[in-house]
Amino acid sequence: MDREEALKFVQEKITNPNILKHMLATEAVMRALSRRFESNKERTWALAGLLHDGDYNDDVPVEKQGILITEWIKKEKQITLPASVAHAMASHNPATGVKPESKMDWSLFACDSLTGLIVASTLVLPSKKINDLTIESVLKRFKEPKFAKGTRREDILEGVKHLEISLELFVKISLQAMKDISESLEL
Repeated sequence: MDREEALKFVQEKITNPNILKHMLATEAVMRALSRRFESNKERTWALAGLLHDGDYNDDVPVEKQGILITEWIKKEKQITLPASVAHAMASHNPATGVKPESKMDWSLFACDSLTGLIVASTLVLPSKKINDLTIESVLKRFKEPKFAKGTRREDILEGVKHLEISLELFVKISLQAMKDISESLEL
């Protein structure tokens, strides 16, 4: 499945523009993280990021979110996603019971929540522009549990532990990736 086909597919499934932007942000972060961990798999990592919430809607039980997207693509597009992509998408949602194993899994598991913290940190800036956001500001907000309460901080910490990088570096890579697509994110 190429990127354009994947993007069109998720646009048909997801009507909430904020979720679509989240998926674009996650795709960008996953692309950047792949360059650090598995550069020959950049396309695969980005695809997992772009598709991971393609089944996020009220009709999908939480324990199936991250799993059904793979089934839908196979049924509707007759495309079998790589097993690594299917596993990463399933394991990004703790409710599925599928555990992260690979660097790609842990990257998606952690960046899924971090992208939301970065967006929230941007929206409280006077400019509301991601290019004005600093790593230090994101790290400060990370330490404030009441800020962006939905951020699964413990998942981010567990992810960076398994990735064997610092939280600061993880934020740096993620923030830059999102800055690179600021126009698409409308931030």
